[in-house]
Amino acid sequence: MRERWTDARAVAFACLLLALAGGAPASAQQGGPPPAVLVQPAELKPIATQAEFIGRAAAADKVELRARVKGFLGPRLFNDGDLVKKDQVVFTIERETYQATVDQKVAQRDAAQAALTNAELQLTRASELLKTNTGTKQTYDQRLSEQLQAKAQLEDAAAQLRDAEIQLSYTEIRSPIDGRIGRAAFSPGNLVGPDSGVLATVVKESPIRVLFPVTQRELLEARKDKAAGDPIIVRIRLADGSLWSETGQLDFIDVTVDAKTDSQIVRATFANKDGMLTDGQTVRVILEQEKPQTTVAVSQQAIAIDQTGPYLFVVNDKNVAELRRVTTGVAREGLVAITEGLKAGDKVIVQGQQRVRPGMTVTPTSASPSNVNK
Repeated sequence: MRERWTDARAVAFACLLLALAGGAPASAQQGGPPPAVLVQPAELKPIATQAEFIGRAAAADKVELRARVKGFLGPRLFNDGDLVKKDQVVFTIERETYQATVDQKVAQRDAAQAALTNAELQLTRASELLKTNTGTKQTYDQRLSEQLQAKAQLEDAAAQLRDAEIQLSYTEIRSPIDGRIGRAAFSPGNLVGPDSGVLATVVKESPIRVLFPVTQRELLEARKDKAAGDPIIVRIRLADGSLWSETGQLDFIDVTVDAKTDSQIVRATFANKDGMLTDGQTVRVILEQEKPQTTVAVSQQAIAIDQTGPYLFVVNDKNVAELRRVTTGVAREGLVAITEGLKAGDKVIVQGQQRVRPGMTVTPTSASPSNVNK
């Protein structure tokens, strides 16, 4: 009995050594046929290096329209959301009171002009009498003083008239820029004034700017790429994950660094011809090299990650699966760039790797792009 127990232990130990040495194929150990997997060869693909940031759209020009004089609001001359032109009248304030003030100031100016004309005539006569010794110097000085006072009164009346005309012009609220006007905050008939707040906002949507923070390390890398002569393309990823067709240009880097995040605000400008971006909208900003670099790339489905990092399975010429630790780069359109751990032509398992273990014999089938994307 003891001898049979010893023999059984010896057989088990021998099997364990054989398994550790790889003497028995993995398919034989699992007691079934080799699992079927889909494979694709790693290929050299042109993939541009890129970085992605969270940004916010900001209008190049944005104006808040306010009342500068007090009065009742007249008919609204626009619809909410309309495109308006520069100097277009969008609000009116009752003008009768301000027009009456202008008329009054005109009359005061005319009266001052008449007084000045009379003072100048009197001064001329006093001057002629003084030359013929029939007038006195005292009379001449008095007429000169009256002429100067009349002139000053005319200038004051003219200034008051200009002020009244300015107040009257404020009864027409115009858009100072071309842009899209938002909703009106007040309905016609309401009493408004300088303390009423914003009546409406006009935003210039084209061009539009996108602001996003960039860390100091990323800025240093970007400056190195610029020094190497690699142009940068700016793209926008929209809320649905799609890439916007327009590209932008970097045109400004803030002059200060945020001490809390060690980042600087970078600005990109887009034409926004189709009005896709709106002031205040959150977007993803993608910076990429204009000239892509050729690198080894595999399907994103082939990559798995554990505590050690990313890895994938390749199938050798004996149909045995091998685990490869890889270093990944840019991911683009279902492909991932592999910077280390893989070479072009290696057969990578893109489906069925969940049933595969290192050293296991598999039954590979070449995968088409349609198979991988399912």
